[in-house]
Amino acid sequence: MDKFVSIIGLHGIPEVSETTDLVSELLIAAKKQNTPINDGDILIVTQKIVSKSEGRVANLNDIEPSSFALGYAAKWDKDARLVELVLRESVRIVRMDNGILITETTHGFICANSGIDASNAGTNQTVVLLPINPDSSASEIKKGVLQNSGKNVAVIISDTFGRPWREGAINVAIGSSGIEPLVDYRGEFDPDGRQLESTTIAVIDEIAAASELVTHKLGRVPVSIVRGYPYTPSQNGIQAIIRDSTKDLFR
Repeated sequence: MDKFVSIIGLHGIPEVSETTDLVSELLIAAKKQNTPINDGDILIVTQKIVSKSEGRVANLNDIEPSSFALGYAAKWDKDARLVELVLRESVRIVRMDNGILITETTHGFICANSGIDASNAGTNQTVVLLPINPDSSASEIKKGVLQNSGKNVAVIISDTFGRPWREGAINVAIGSSGIEPLVDYRGEFDPDGRQLESTTIAVIDEIAAASELVTHKLGRVPVSIVRGYPYTPSQNGIQAIIRDSTKDLFR
């Protein structure tokens, strides 16, 4: 195990569109800055460039809002077309108040506006939606890196979510491939000899959060490498950390 864990931002990745070869661009960027991808690295790729590369971009001019969206938008001075998109990308509304829509997405994420984002989206009529299957997105990047460089890596797709009861947003994982999402300490013993009964750590969330230190929101650094963390390879994806509704005390 390495003595240190490093977080390396990849600079120089150009603006991404549906025609971009994302794997090729991140490998080029890593090589150009003399931090080529190594076996065992973890690549944290921000959701926005994944969505853009997959064509998950919507023009609000193409959206016809429903009567519900029109009514809600009029009440809270919102764009009815955006409200309509938020509703289409959700399976239920968790909370709606003061012009804020908290929804559950088709993936099972609880977040504002179904994860739809207008920042760094292009024109003021364009918004970016979440990938349809972020685990599949991560898997494709992982396979592409192996095919193009021969390096075996893990991949985490990250996004920025707010948190109930705490101010400030934080990066979280919304998809992963090649890394066990959870570290389970249950059954192990602390230094005082007490057996742990409930401690399970969402390690892919921890890694995603740490990556924001180098990719920060306005930095135009959409990919980072975490190097030196001794993760457990796994085929499990993001569903491992989506809490089952029967265990959710807040529904």
